Formats: sequence, structure tokens, C-alpha cells
Amino acid sequence: MRRRGGENRKARRGAPGLIAQLRRPPGGRDARIMLLAQLLDRAGTGVWAAACVLYFTFILGLDAGQLGLLFGAAGVAGIAGSPLAGHLADRFPVRSLLIGCHLLRLGTLCALLVVTDFDVLLAVVAVTHLGDRAAKTLEMLFATRVAGEQRSTYQALSRSSANAGYALGAGLAAIGLAVGTRGAYQVLILANALSFLAAAVLVWRTREPRGRGLLTAPPGDGAEGAEADADTGAGVDPAAAAGAGAGRAGAGRAGAGKAGPAGASPWRDRGYLRFVLLDIPMNLDDSILGVGLPLWLVTQTSAPHSLIPAFLVINTVLVVVLQLRVSAKVQGPRQAADAVALYGLTTLLCCVLLATAAAGGVWAASAALLAAAVLATAAELMRSVSSWELAVSLAPREARASYLGVAGMAQSVQKSAGPLLLTGAVMTAGPAGWLVLGAAVAGLSLVQRRSGLRRLDLLSGTPAPAPASASA
Repeated sequence: MRRRGGENRKARRGAPGLIAQLRRPPGGRDARIMLLAQLLDRAGTGVWAAACVLYFTFILGLDAGQLGLLFGAAGVAGIAGSPLAGHLADRFPVRSLLIGCHLLRLGTLCALLVVTDFDVLLAVVAVTHLGDRAAKTLEMLFATRVAGEQRSTYQALSRSSANAGYALGAGLAAIGLAVGTRGAYQVLILANALSFLAAAVLVWRTREPRGRGLLTAPPGDGAEGAEADADTGAGVDPAAAAGAGAGRAGAGRAGAGKAGPAGASPWRDRGYLRFVLLDIPMNLDDSILGVGLPLWLVTQTSAPHSLIPAFLVINTVLVVVLQLRVSAKVQGPRQAADAVALYGLTTLLCCVLLATAAAGGVWAASAALLAAAVLATAAELMRSVSSWELAVSLAPREARASYLGVAGMAQSVQKSAGPLLLTGAVMTAGPAGWLVLGAAVAGLSLVQRRSGLRRLDLLSGTPAPAPASASA
């Protein structure tokens, strides 16, 4: 009996849970510090996200038109943040750039305490959002180097800690919002600013990933980098190494879709740009959950308005609990490509439920909307794994930083265009609009899967069918 208990304990140790993984994440000490930095960063962001609209409306007195312009400018700045971060990361240490982003946002948030002129406010919010998107891209680049081929596990831990941070921040914001005075709002702004300062200090305590701060390993590092560093966990990703070799071998071959050699530009790589373009609709779960579900409930269903906070609770809890398990099921780029197809199917089912919610009574509509929130979260779980894994695996290793910077644009573009698509077209068309959207995302997910597999074949040197070789 004692022996069996020991075997059970070993089995449990062989499959560590979320807390155990957070204590010993892929990448060791540096990854653990970075995850804590992300938790604090997102806690501050959660505070500001819950309070910013009310602050701009009731404290600064902005109208709806000014709010739209403000958030529109922030969205455009965010689109530029990802490729700018990737471009700079090819030339400067990722760690230093990330500290700079945190300090930049610290300064702009403090400026909000004194800025009242709308034109200046527009610039401050835009720069803040640019720094926010750049920081997220740099965190991804840092993890890609430090976690090595275990990056999917690190990504799961990152999302779990980030969602916990958002929930913590929203809870703290509720206290300030209940007070509702200018001073209370200013305390919330300072709390967000201090989270950036704390994150910068934590990032300063990490060590720069190997390669002198660049995501490209120095010449002759292949054999040495094949083994993970005992403390940082940095290692060479086999898929990336294959991609690098294929890029060098194919440098003289024709075909704009192939991964290029060192110094390649993602802006001239049609195959990678196709991936980024198709990845935009693969991020629509974010707008569906944050915009589509609440507005559809309020305007087209008989479900009670008090149900809306449940959508956020469902999303936060499921992401924290299930992200690690979902990531464990997706190992490698080919499984990530398969997960894209599942994303499309899950989104289609979510949209079908939203369409049927409009025709049901209170209980039927409530059940359909809650189920749709679960499916939107399931789509998010798959997208968070597949999108990052493919963005890394489809990029040539010699220019990975700039490529991942361009890939980060997909989420930024969706955040700007997604709400407009839902409010201006999908919901205007009624239930049929949701059905068309779901079918379109499902179809595009199959195109993305096929395109991704073709490019993986090209990177690995596997012979591809003749029609695919020119467009992979």
C-alpha cells in the first residue's frame, strides 16, 4: 500500500499543476521573474481598463465623439507598436527595450494626472497604447528565447497569470469606482503607473536571453544552444532551426512565400504576410466576448442585463484553469495548425448560439448566451496557443524578431476593426449576420491551416505539391 502511494505521488509529480508550473516554469529563474512582472503589469492594466471610460467621461467631461476618437487613435498607435518593437529587437537587447516600454507607460500615465487639453490627451493615450502593444510583443520575444521549444507551456502560464492579474486589477478598481471622486480616480491611475514601475524593476533583475540580446543566435551557437541552459532553460527550437536551414538553402530559389535568409524582411515575404492577414479574423473571439455578447444581449435578447458580468467571470476562470491543459494538447506547429481549424469550428458554434438567442425567452436566451461565452473562451484558448506557435514556427530564425513584430499586428488590427465589424455589419444584419460571420471564420480557418502546413513543409524541406510551391 505504501509503495502504491509512492507511485501515485510520482505520477502526480510527473504531471505538475498550474501552481507547480508557475514555481518552476520553462526558462527557470528568468521566466519566473517575467511571469511575476506580467502579473503586476496586467493588474495595473485591469485597474485602468475598468476605470478609463468613466474617468474620461465624468472627470474630464469628454463626449461620445471624443471618446471614439481617443480610442481610435489608441488602436492605430497599437498597430504600429508590434512591428516597431520587432524591428528594434533585431538591433537592441530585448530586456532593455521592455524596461523602456514600462518606463514610457509610467511617464504617460503620470501625465494623465495633469493633462486636461484634449489634443495633448490624444497624444498621451496613443503613446501609452503604443508602449502597451510593444511591451506585449517584447514579452513574447523574450519568452521565445528563454523558454525555447517549451514556449507553448510558457505561453499558457503567461496567459493564466495575465488573466489573474486582470481580475485582480478589476477588483481593485471596483473600490475606487465605488468612491467615485476625482481623487479616487487619480489613485487608480497611480496604481496602474506603479505597476509599470514594479514590472520594470523585475525585468531589470532578469538576464538577457542568449545571443547578446538579439533573437538571432551568434554564429557557431548551434551545437551549444541545442542544450537548454540549466538555469534559464534557453534552447534552440528544432522547428526554428529547420526553418533557418531551409531559409539558407532556399536563398537562391524563386518564390516570394519562402522564409528568407538573415536580414530577410517580413514585409516582402508574401507567405508570412498571408499568415498575418488570415490571423486577424482568428482573433475575433476577443471582440465577440467583449463587445458582441454584451451588446447583443442588451439590444436583441430578453436575457437580464445582470448576466453581462458573468461573461467576464466565465472567461477569466476558464482561462486560468484550462490554458495549461489546452497548451499541453498542442505540441508543435502542425498540431497548432490543426488547432486553427478547431478555432473556426468553435467560433461557428458560438455564432450559431448567438443567432438563436434572439428568438428565445429569458431562460433560453440566457442559457444560449452563457454557452456562447464558454465557446468564445474555448476559441480563445486554442487561438492563444496556435497563433503564437505558428507565428514563431513560420518565421526564419535569422529574422525572427522582426517577423514576430509583424505577426503581432494581427491582434492590434482586430482590436481596432473587430468592434466596428460587429456593430456596423454583423449585428445590423441580425441573426443572419452571426451565421455569416461564423461560417466565414470557419472557412478562413481551414485556409489558414492549409497555408500554414504548406509553409511548414517548405521550411522543413519536405517536397510540396507543385501548385503549392509558388504560394506557400
